[in-house]
Amino acid sequence: MKTIPALFLGAALGACSLPCLVPSAQAREPAAPRAVTPRGPLTASEQAVARLFEQAAPSVAYINTERVELGGFFGPQVYQGAGSGFVWDERGHVVTNYHVVEDARSVRVQLGGKTYDATVIGVAPDYDLAVVKLAHPPKGLRPIAIGTSADLKIGQSVYAIGNPFGLQRTLTSGIVSALDRHLPTTETLEVVGVIQTDAAINPGNSGGPLLDSAGRLIGVTSAIKSPVGASSGVGLAIPVDLVNRIVPQLIAHGRATLPSIGIVPVDPDLVASAGINGVVIARVQRGSPAARAGLKPFDARTGDVGDVIVAVNGHSVDSLPAFGAELDRVGIDKEADLTVVRDGKERHVRVKIVARER
Repeated sequence: MKTIPALFLGAALGACSLPCLVPSAQAREPAAPRAVTPRGPLTASEQAVARLFEQAAPSVAYINTERVELGGFFGPQVYQGAGSGFVWDERGHVVTNYHVVEDARSVRVQLGGKTYDATVIGVAPDYDLAVVKLAHPPKGLRPIAIGTSADLKIGQSVYAIGNPFGLQRTLTSGIVSALDRHLPTTETLEVVGVIQTDAAINPGNSGGPLLDSAGRLIGVTSAIKSPVGASSGVGLAIPVDLVNRIVPQLIAHGRATLPSIGIVPVDPDLVASAGINGVVIARVQRGSPAARAGLKPFDARTGDVGDVIVAVNGHSVDSLPAFGAELDRVGIDKEADLTVVRDGKERHVRVKIVARER
């Protein structure tokens, strides 16, 4: 047998010289673990965050969904989905995002290590909110504490609890990075007053709570702005004041009312292609606030554009979603000041906001 030079032997064994392969003649004493250095109590801020999580975490749910898509070469396909939610009341209502439960044929909710069958009882796609109800609510459910989003300040601390990537009850922290962002939800509406935060929000966090430093709900984490679909420091949350208005409607009626002034708008794509910024009216409903205010619709026979709505209470509306969002900001049964343009002349009209007929 040919002898392998020591140089190559060492290289073949990870560049270790030959002596390191020979066991020591003496048994080595086992190394003792190092002594732990006492750290003392957690800082006051650490203790506060730990208490916040301990109080809020039992109210946070892990939501699993199953949906079926028809068609395709292999026939119907079953897809699994997951998201977050939180306990709204002791009757077993759990709030989440609409996109978490959209088209779900089954919903299961995990709370406190136990899994419960649930049913979707109300959806509001325009606000990306939904409510599911546990089939058999257990005793001792802990509804999440409700705060307000009206007095939030940029820079204040916020905390998100959710289930990113299926990792249950994950706590992330950050600050309110910006206020009054817009979140498009449908072709006709976008949510205004949206909270922007740099707290890490990832797929699976959707529908979970965003909390203030008092552990109160101030928003529902709904979206992230990222080209790769992962947290990039720009997370968006639906403000709690809107949630607190919509959720009771979903529980009571299964749907939410939308604001209106009684008009049917022209297709936004046609308006944009014509180079018009604002809302063009296709039809004014008889007896509506718009009719009482004398708003004039587009005339297809003459080509007269009529009244173009360009602002609501001084807030510019260059699209239909922005118009719907501003009406929502004003609120149903309240009055708004519309800025309209007709024949190049601008004027102001006051109208009452009513619930849209479905």
